[in-house]
Amino acid sequence: MSAGDTALYPLRLTVTAKPLVFGGHAIARRLGRTGLPDWSVAETWECSDVEGHRSVVTNGSLAGRTLHQVLRDHPEALMGAGFSGARFPLLTKFIDATGTLPVHLHADDEAARRLEGQPNGKTEAWHILDAAPGATALCGVRAGVTADRLRAALEAQDFDAVLRRLPVRAGETLYVPGGTLHSFGPDTLVYEIEQTSDIQQHAMRWNMEDGSPVGEEEHRSHLDMLMRQADLECRPDFTPGLGIAVGDGVERVFLCAGPYFALERWRAGTAEPLRRSFATAQILSNAGAPVRVETGMGSEELGRAETLLLPAACGEVEITGPADVLFGYLPDLDRDVRGPLLAAGYSPPLLRRFIAPPA
Repeated sequence: MSAGDTALYPLRLTVTAKPLVFGGHAIARRLGRTGLPDWSVAETWECSDVEGHRSVVTNGSLAGRTLHQVLRDHPEALMGAGFSGARFPLLTKFIDATGTLPVHLHADDEAARRLEGQPNGKTEAWHILDAAPGATALCGVRAGVTADRLRAALEAQDFDAVLRRLPVRAGETLYVPGGTLHSFGPDTLVYEIEQTSDIQQHAMRWNMEDGSPVGEEEHRSHLDMLMRQADLECRPDFTPGLGIAVGDGVERVFLCAGPYFALERWRAGTAEPLRRSFATAQILSNAGAPVRVETGMGSEELGRAETLLLPAACGEVEITGPADVLFGYLPDLDRDVRGPLLAAGYSPPLLRRFIAPPA
């Protein structure tokens, strides 16, 4: 296929499995994902243009090309009219927090450029797929906590003294702006969507790769950088999302939306198929039983906890139910989010609260 050819099709991508210390076997055993290593898996990077962890196409005429190369050669066919970015803008993951994630944060755009030498920060969102009764997450600094008090508590590893602990329920979603201290787990399964970045600053005295101890000097250095990036005022909350009935037994739920990404969950029964039109690339991940994915550019079987990248050039997709799938994408907020929700009867004040501003 030449660089000028725009006949893109649903893309299967390689997956990076991360063996971090908080992981387990839940992505395989509870979500049903096949083909994973036998060792504990904390994260599967489903769609990535992060340098060093770039997804590679495994099907069709573009097999062997990285996602980065596909974007370079077919920017508008992949992302939609007018796109000119240097990287695929979204990273998606399944995360198995059998254990507890380290308390950490990711820089926002400004801090990433100023302090990390990176082009953008890492705002993210967690959609809870499964969680044990009583599961919680830490997210955001408690109101009234000063920078000095936060630093002292992080040095003492006394996180509950300064961070908000929130209840976690399956089906809810938390939008986490860059600069927000956070952690979740144990016994929590998450689908995560975020800006394309792997920058982070940890507050822990151990390394998440292997659990080895972090020395005192290194720990102080980590906290120095973390405190320069921490947002003491951001206190996001979980939301059940905003639902729309789009057919007989077909449900569309906007889980979160902002300038960096939007995430939707669609469910369909057997009365009629799920049909979705789109003008930008869609990361389609399966949260339920295997389904057949049909587009005008090709057809693919999508197994449990598997992902396809649907280029903008496909234009529409049909999935026969029963289906339970997630669509992540870079939105035109007026066209893709505000318009459908206003048409469904949601009020402008509600949408102003629901749609996140830039971090």
